[in-house]
Amino acid sequence: MSSSAAESLTTAPSEQGGGNGLLWLLAAVAVVFAFLRPRAPMDWLKLVDWQTVGALAGLLAITQGVEKSGMLQAAAQRLLARTHSQRSLALLLTASAALLSALVTNDVSLFLLVPLTRVLANQAHLPLARLVVLEALAVNAGSALTPIGNPQNLYLWHRSGESFVAFMGMMLPTVAVMLFWLFAAVWLLVPRTAIALKPEAEATPVQPRLLALAGVLFVGFVVALDRHWLLAGLGVVFAVFLVSYPRVLRGIDWALLAIIALMFVDLRQLAELPAVVALLNHWPITEGWRAYLAAIVASQFISNVPAAILLDGHVRDLPALAAGVSVGGFGCVLGSLANLIALRLARVPHGLREFHRISIPFLLVCAASALLLRLG
Repeated sequence: MSSSAAESLTTAPSEQGGGNGLLWLLAAVAVVFAFLRPRAPMDWLKLVDWQTVGALAGLLAITQGVEKSGMLQAAAQRLLARTHSQRSLALLLTASAALLSALVTNDVSLFLLVPLTRVLANQAHLPLARLVVLEALAVNAGSALTPIGNPQNLYLWHRSGESFVAFMGMMLPTVAVMLFWLFAAVWLLVPRTAIALKPEAEATPVQPRLLALAGVLFVGFVVALDRHWLLAGLGVVFAVFLVSYPRVLRGIDWALLAIIALMFVDLRQLAELPAVVALLNHWPITEGWRAYLAAIVASQFISNVPAAILLDGHVRDLPALAAGVSVGGFGCVLGSLANLIALRLARVPHGLREFHRISIPFLLVCAASALLLRLG
């Protein structure tokens, strides 16, 4: 991925002059696959996980509703009045991200916290890119604890036959290592300096009615997703906003949805390549540290959810596989869908560069530490 193409991932559509380098790169890769491995049109559509894309579309709309209600601005003002150092604020945000991700999934946690962090940076001099990167690391770490924290855990939990608590017990040592290094990273990367407020801009009026509507839609949409009523839930969200607050829908990052859809198209075809399948069949990755490292490496190229599904047929050591795809969410931005969502929501220039500057060393340290723990 070229730096110019990748960097445009981190800025919002309104701030990047129509440039979406990663989108065009993924589209070009899809065109190459279309020539190398022709498919029927319906087969292309089947490559996309529409449940994920639809869920993200609904959450993006609801998040826009919360932002335009003015609630985040008011919450940021209160938070800055009670938090006096950058480090304490970073610790609070990352701890919240880790905890929420274990309870309401990693993606939902980012939709709640990254917009708040962006508003905080509008009101005070804060290292926005660094805070968002740490939040992305936090949701990858925290979500690994529970079966419902992320999609790969949910898949592996159903495959394992373990109880909810037993699965948490299996993941706890790896999660403890990741959280230890997460808070060490916060301590090292965010200075204990006083928060300097920016000159006060014109206060954004709070719209309680819009905030209440977004809250009701959020609860209803989550219930619809749980009941597998995606189309009905998505239809209600978009219809309500279209009738009452159409400006909310105009703020949705449609390019992000296209990027996610094309990721599924490209990465799933990459995983199906005969050379990749042959490599997996010949490598001794059925168990132990080899399975663990294979999961980490595969996650860097095809993301950790597809990696878990792909390797499940080759790896017999489920704890090693689960630990590997969890740690594999760090490193390359493609390691986890949450990384892409965090950077896109942040709308910060050079966010991808900052992400890899922190995430790659973090991956190496976590991978080595968790491996030593497993071997010990």
